[in-house]
Amino acid sequence: QVQLVESGGGSVQAGGSLRLSCEASGGTLSSYAVGWFRLAPGQEREFVAGITSSGGSTWFEDSVKGRCMISRDNAENKVYLQLNSLNFEDTGVYYCAARSGPTYDHWGQGTQVTVSS
Repeated sequence: QVQLVESGGGSVQAGGSLRLSCEASGGTLSSYAVGWFRLAPGQEREFVAGITSSGGSTWFEDSVKGRCMISRDNAENKVYLQLNSLNFEDTGVYYCAARSGPTYDHWGQGTQVTVSS
């Protein structure tokens, strides 16, 4: 059973950048597509970015396109989310999740990102 742990969150001023990491244990992350999700205060959890198991394809939610990158290092069992030009709306708890089929069925505990003016 793969387990995921996020790290890299923190407090940052608007316009700044953060790099979030998702590390897997108990399994080989290269077998899974991975997504990043955000839970903002008072809102439902929403998809932010995703990457296929090989890393050959990526996709992004519209509000982060052009300022977000997702990448993976399967040798290290890690997936990364680079967020640039952060704004207040990016505040929330960021979760990584893995899927081998149509649904994300492995989730991490989340890492908090707080953007201040």
